Order: sequence, then structure tokens, then C-alpha cells
Amino acid sequence: MTDNVTRAAEILKGHRESIDRLDAILVYTLGERFKHTQAVGKLKAEHDLPPSDPTRESSQIARLEDLANRADLDPEFAKNFLNFIITEVIHHHKKHQE
Repeated sequence: MTDNVTRAAEILKGHRESIDRLDAILVYTLGERFKHTQAVGKLKAEHDLPPSDPTRESSQIARLEDLANRADLDPEFAKNFLNFIITEVIHHHKKHQE
């Protein structure tokens, strides 16, 4: 290998190690988030509250879009990601009410 290729391989390895650490952070963060949303779902079921809160969901999406803009992340991606999470949370909340 040439020096440039070797150096590129070292840089690539460093990026991949960082990506792996960040993936672990994301998974553990989502796990923690879902622990809290499960507790919210149980609380809502116990008090006969609706599984969905469209007002909160809208404000959370707006908040996340703002955070995404400040983090230099595509806000549409951030919005789609949060919508996916919200859909999963509502699904879990509905399970608690069955």
C-alpha cells in the first residue's frame, strides 16, 4: 500500500470506530427513552388517557426540527425519525390499554 492509501485506511478506521460508539449511544439512548415512554403508556392506561397527544407530538416535531437545524442535520430526516419513534410509542401505549 502507498503511504496515502495507508493513511486513508487509518482515517477510515477512526471514523468507523467513532460511528460504532455513536451507534451504541443511540441504541442505549433509545432504550432509555422507551423505558420512559412505556411508563407514560402505563400511566395513561391507568388513568384512561388517550394513547396519542397530537398537540405534544406537533410541538416535539417542531422542537426537533429546530434542534436539527442547529446541529446541521437535515430537519426532514429528523422529523421522519421522530415520527417513526412516535408511531412506535403510540403503538406501545395502545397495547397497555388493551
